[in-house]
Amino acid sequence: MGLEILGIVLFVLLIAASIALHEIGHLVPAKKFGVRVTDYMVGFGPTIWSKVRGETRYGIKAIPVGGYIRMIGMLPPGKEDPEGTARSMTTGRMGAMVAQARQQSLEEIQPGDENRVFYKLPVHRRWIIMLGGPFMNLVLAVLLFGVVLVGIGLPQPTTAVNSVVPCTPTVEQPTGDALESGACPVGTLPTPAAEAGLLPDDVIVSIGPIASSSWDDLTEWIRANPGRSTQVVVERDGGQLSLPLMVADVERPVYDESGEPTGVAEQVGFLGVSPQFEYTPQPVTAVPAYMWDITYRSAAALVSLPVRVYELVDETLIGGGERSLDSPVSVVGASRLGGEVAAMDEPIKSKIAIFLGLAASLNLFLFLFNLLPVLPLDGGHVAGALYEGLRRSVARVRGKPDPGPVDTAKLLPVAYVVAAVLLAVGVVVIWADLIKPITLG
Repeated sequence: MGLEILGIVLFVLLIAASIALHEIGHLVPAKKFGVRVTDYMVGFGPTIWSKVRGETRYGIKAIPVGGYIRMIGMLPPGKEDPEGTARSMTTGRMGAMVAQARQQSLEEIQPGDENRVFYKLPVHRRWIIMLGGPFMNLVLAVLLFGVVLVGIGLPQPTTAVNSVVPCTPTVEQPTGDALESGACPVGTLPTPAAEAGLLPDDVIVSIGPIASSSWDDLTEWIRANPGRSTQVVVERDGGQLSLPLMVADVERPVYDESGEPTGVAEQVGFLGVSPQFEYTPQPVTAVPAYMWDITYRSAAALVSLPVRVYELVDETLIGGGERSLDSPVSVVGASRLGGEVAAMDEPIKSKIAIFLGLAASLNLFLFLFNLLPVLPLDGGHVAGALYEGLRRSVARVRGKPDPGPVDTAKLLPVAYVVAAVLLAVGVVVIWADLIKPITLG
């Protein structure tokens, strides 16, 4: 329990550090470009610590699920209003909400700040500020994955036996477990490995004509030789043993490239052992390809997020089914997984690799999620700046007057709806993480 709590605390600190770096990615360019930043906060809720330095208040809040910086002049004045003012009267609830937000934004502008407001920055500078946060998450993800790949390595199967499956798996008995008596259930037979007498920690030297240069070579030969009688040579207790072996002939489904069954079956050879794994460091050149692959898969997971949230509610929370391993998780669920990793009965290298991989995956998700082109996310501000730049370019080409900044205040109702949806999704996922958490075991 102590290790699990330690793992949870460490993962929460990693999340807080990721958030802090994200906001620094906004803060540094904003200050560089002269925008007055009034607040830099990590977390939400009650402030547990703060300090004013220069013109910015830095602080930590109680709930480490986000953060923000406050820049003056995020919302421009309306076209019909003189600069530095906002109408005090409007009609409609949404209109009143927009006017109030615009007024609050303009009230932050003090004498001398007229040219230090966000909305007056050139489009490319606003891009740099808003993309700075996601960029920091991307950099952190690359660094963490790089440490895992180059410094620790990826788990690679060895020719050492980890476990021996006692009985040949069937549709009715997919795990291949034996009965309490040690006998195989009716309709199943002992696996070739069990009959040959293979034991955990045996190192396979050769099977038939195939020397054990790699686990993949061994499995490829076994699958290609169903029903073949041969010899398996293993190292055990400092010596070598040659054991008679009859490769089983089993029927297995054929899967496509995406891992889905094709409906076709094939006859393949089967041995009945699982390999031991060891971490093998990868070259630095392997990092870009790995990042591309995992970014593609993360983006696909983000696109399917609404569907997976629906399945989580319908099949798990309402239907009472088991929670899928690819189900979305909240900060609570991720922190719990971090605690579970710390408490695992695994070598320390394996724990560190899994722990850093979780943190890297979280930062990669934050990078992709914040690029979504909707307010209040960073991508929404980037999209608004892009639209403004295009609009000004078109006006310039057509010889028209500068149309001015895009009135992002009018999009606040949309931002509020998006924020409400994200809050609702967060509550649902947190609830699922509490009552039916994902486990690694």
